[in-house]
Amino acid sequence: MYIKRYPKLLSPITVGRQTLRNRVVMGSMHTRLEYGKDAVAKQAVFYAERARGGVALIITGGVSPNWEGRFEQEALTFERPDQLDEHRPIVAAVHSHRSKIILQILHAGAYAKHDDIVGISSIRSPINHRVPRPLTSGEIEATIEDFVRCAGLAIEAGYDGVEFMGSEGYFLSQCVAPRTNNRTDEWGGCVEKRIRCPVEIVRRTRARLGMGPIVSYRISATDLVEGGQTADEIDTLARAVESAGADILNVGVGWHEAVVPTIAYTVPRGAFTFATKRLKAAVKIPVVASNRINMPDVAERILADGDADLVSMARPLLADPHFVTKAAEGRTDEINTCVACNQACLDYIFSDRTASCLVNPRACRETEFPDGLTHAPRRIAVVGAGPAGMSVAMNAAARGHQVVLFEAGARIGGQINLALQIPAKVEFNEMLRYFRRQLELQRIDIRVNTPVSASDLLGEGFDCVVLATGIRPRKPDIPGIDHHSVASYIDVLSGLVEAGERVAIIGTGGIGYDVADFLTAPNHRPETTDEFLDAWGVDPLIASPGGLQAPVIHEPRRTITMLQRSSGRPGERLGKSTGWILRTELRRRGVKAIAGCSYQRIDDAGLHYSADGEDRLLAVDTIVICAGQEPNQDLAHGLRAADFDIHLIGGARLAAGLDAVRAVDEGLRLAYSL
Repeated sequence: MYIKRYPKLLSPITVGRQTLRNRVVMGSMHTRLEYGKDAVAKQAVFYAERARGGVALIITGGVSPNWEGRFEQEALTFERPDQLDEHRPIVAAVHSHRSKIILQILHAGAYAKHDDIVGISSIRSPINHRVPRPLTSGEIEATIEDFVRCAGLAIEAGYDGVEFMGSEGYFLSQCVAPRTNNRTDEWGGCVEKRIRCPVEIVRRTRARLGMGPIVSYRISATDLVEGGQTADEIDTLARAVESAGADILNVGVGWHEAVVPTIAYTVPRGAFTFATKRLKAAVKIPVVASNRINMPDVAERILADGDADLVSMARPLLADPHFVTKAAEGRTDEINTCVACNQACLDYIFSDRTASCLVNPRACRETEFPDGLTHAPRRIAVVGAGPAGMSVAMNAAARGHQVVLFEAGARIGGQINLALQIPAKVEFNEMLRYFRRQLELQRIDIRVNTPVSASDLLGEGFDCVVLATGIRPRKPDIPGIDHHSVASYIDVLSGLVEAGERVAIIGTGGIGYDVADFLTAPNHRPETTDEFLDAWGVDPLIASPGGLQAPVIHEPRRTITMLQRSSGRPGERLGKSTGWILRTELRRRGVKAIAGCSYQRIDDAGLHYSADGEDRLLAVDTIVICAGQEPNQDLAHGLRAADFDIHLIGGARLAAGLDAVRAVDEGLRLAYSL
């Protein structure tokens, strides 16, 4: 039964002629589940899991209406009746749990990564080296009919409607924005001609489908690129699409080449609802808010304030497919919250891998990790309560094993506790809260302040021991490394060492960049929405084309220089979808990065090093070491001597390339193998 805490979020709403059981929309996302063996079955299970979790409306990943419009060479199209069976099992699986599902129709246009690329104009996207061939007027008409035909096939397959992707810089966005449409015929020029293509698609689709199916239009509420639309132009498009027969406007924010973060952890929750609220005032049909809505209270506030009629969540439903049910049952503290890291979703997709989720590695792998208890329960000791240890303990207990979790320190969390010191990474509090609650629900025996030896474990009758003892910072072999000016990243982030005004950071991996962020952030707290918009030059009035204005730049708190031994580009190992954000922020704060360094010595004068064949001195107050890590395997030797069945995971197994994604995933996989 729905509780009163989220009365707006959990209330039904009528969209067109269909009623949705609540206001939660699962936004479209690319997962790459459509590729490979058992693609249809895997998609059916994936979407059904979210439907079972209470989502009212699911929007599929984008499917192209024709061959030229596909995003990449292998991407799906929906052009022919013989493709119906690729969709019917997915629809049936969702309907079996009383949710509705609509097909997103997406033409990539100038974003397409294949040789048949076409566009509204021959303007190349800055994130694609291919130049699109401009469509003729007749080809545009044919493309419109392709959209309409695809919509008809979707209804024949059983979908409850369709959504036309007119946001994020794809083909329909390219049609309406001056940035990408330089035509002078009936499809370009004034705003009425630029919006003609999407408006005709909606009008002809409504005529083809009749009034029953949902017709959604995903509209860019602010483009965040030079040469984008103004607020007046967006309103003109919105009203025209509404008049043409759209039932609902689903808001998108920013194009893919925008230099403003829109969905990363650095973005405050609900930061772009100003654009949704403004758009809602322009039309009478329901409007869906999106971007950085990851908890029920955030969604409820947006709806209660009248900023939107529904909320769209994509990655939060990767993180927890039962988000809605938990909110409805008063179990908000059990929601596995999306922390907006992008590491296993977007970064995987950009690397041609199937999406998953840092906090929920079962996402998109539901068939690999079915629910159910083990047939051979064991008594298991897990040593180390960092991400890997918490993951294996939680999942092993859920499988029916008896687990004791040992932690030498005073609290669980491991290096998550260090990440929490970075103001922008406040979302990781949710990850730690979720783990704590799950460990409690599974009634795991947690023993903090308890370092253990092999003899300690020997007398407790454990069937096996999992070592999740993590890493130790690597100490580089530099003369003077023990100088009083030198500190490890752990000392700095934990507050044991207060860095001076002039700092050298040795190492430019993720930890090095986090330390630089920590030491230069204007405030030791997360940015407010207004501060974020100011810092990234976002015009909330969208008076300028694209909704951009000059960013507000603050004086840096410290002078920071980052150094690395290798000659590669500093920061190249950062996440594909978030690394550019950190590099941009640090560049604005005056942080310098030097590659190809050879460290000579550290003394009272500072850090002596050479680069480009030249000896140099960096006069600094503090030198922070972020030069890699080593596995902490001390306990393993004693356990092997005692003939224990042991398993090493996370940093204890392999420190190189360690991140939370690998740690949590290894914990899940080991739990299923025990």
